[in-house]
Amino acid sequence: MNFYENWVELDLNPIITFSNSGKLLYSNAEAQFLLNRVSSKELYDIAIKYAPATYGFATSYINLPIKNYIFYAITVGYETEEELFVKFYKSTMVKKENKLSTKNGEFANIFTLVDLNISTLKTKREINFIKNYDPSIPEFKMIVPELLKIIGKVYEAFTQCTTITTSIKLKIGEYIRIDERKYSLISIDIISDGYLILTENLETNSSSYILTIEEQKVTIDLPLILN
Repeated sequence: MNFYENWVELDLNPIITFSNSGKLLYSNAEAQFLLNRVSSKELYDIAIKYAPATYGFATSYINLPIKNYIFYAITVGYETEEELFVKFYKSTMVKKENKLSTKNGEFANIFTLVDLNISTLKTKREINFIKNYDPSIPEFKMIVPELLKIIGKVYEAFTQCTTITTSIKLKIGEYIRIDERKYSLISIDIISDGYLILTENLETNSSSYILTIEEQKVTIDLPLILN
């Protein structure tokens, strides 16, 4: 990368380039975290809303909450009809997430870890657990104690529910870049028929997973590290 490319890649604000049809052409490192929470179509629709009427760039000051982000401004511009450039400006009220790391952890079976948490919760409450697992997912490197803890906290936080559905799958066509290498993403979706009730803050500032919190759903994304 040249100096300009590195400058954009390391920017603390999400920077994205779309084609004129909404196809994702480029996303810097920070934008990849955002895209793990929000679909590219949703971000493209927001960009179109604030795009200037003619060629050039326009910055709009807004109060735009998206998942656990808050953006105070957006810059949208285009110099041709082929590409649309977007930059989202994060509010300083939003806690910066650590970069994911491949240096720590051990190889483990993700299904075993989830099942351990399910078994523990079953001894405390009567809940119907539905499991949708992709059996093709191999063992991969993860920080086991940290992952066990966050999954357990998520299950415990769904206090007003009768059914919890847990899906573990490979995110097709999605990846995260860590130390200049691309890694596929394994997604743990925990969905409840009741609302999430937090008695303590869930730890979102992790170097081993990406956490997305909604009212009735929590998603834990993990890089598929196989070496």
